[in-house]
Amino acid sequence: MHIPDGFLPPNICLAGYALTGGVTWYSLREIKRDNYTQANIPKASLLTAAFFVASLIHIPIPPTSVHLIFNGLMGAVLGFYAFPAILIGLFFQAVMFQHGGMSTLGVNAIVIGAPAIAAHLIFKQRDKLPLASDRFLRKKQAVTKILSFAAGAGALLLSATMFAVLLVTNISPDMDVNAERTAILISMGSYAIQAAIEGVFCVMLISFLEQVKPELLRSSSNNY
Repeated sequence: MHIPDGFLPPNICLAGYALTGGVTWYSLREIKRDNYTQANIPKASLLTAAFFVASLIHIPIPPTSVHLIFNGLMGAVLGFYAFPAILIGLFFQAVMFQHGGMSTLGVNAIVIGAPAIAAHLIFKQRDKLPLASDRFLRKKQAVTKILSFAAGAGALLLSATMFAVLLVTNISPDMDVNAERTAILISMGSYAIQAAIEGVFCVMLISFLEQVKPELLRSSSNNY
């Protein structure tokens, strides 16, 4: 899902950098309002490293292969910390492994990072539920699982859709346009499977954290 150098025209690459600058500024502004910065920065660093490694692991899903993203998980757990964390991870992937490109860094940050913020907004709906009590505990746990899956799977599907639209609308005329378009559309089926995998993983991890370390989900609460 990382778009390499040379696939997009310069105007889209520049627009990607402009949008990334705006979203980064907004994310940092929200982070400044966080009351738990000292606790959340190490957590963001840890998940940045996990994102960096996971995106380099390819899983074969015929007729292609996909790599884990976990942007929905990062959005659910980190909140607005997720976007700068993803941006940093993408930068080091491009510099160290040429996974993605420097000219498309801004576009890749939007494609992967913006859905992470959307996942945060989805997951924080759990805060509208009543405080846990014997009466509402099971309901809140069930809703949390649903929102976790929606955040994990939804973010990946949104990223895949943005990725596909960008590639389909910018296929070079020197290439076989129909063949490339068909290949991109087929890959969407693989991303649907990956979305389900990431949604389930998000449910499992957040359910675990809720049981053993609920304060790690604090950045997704209304504390900004």
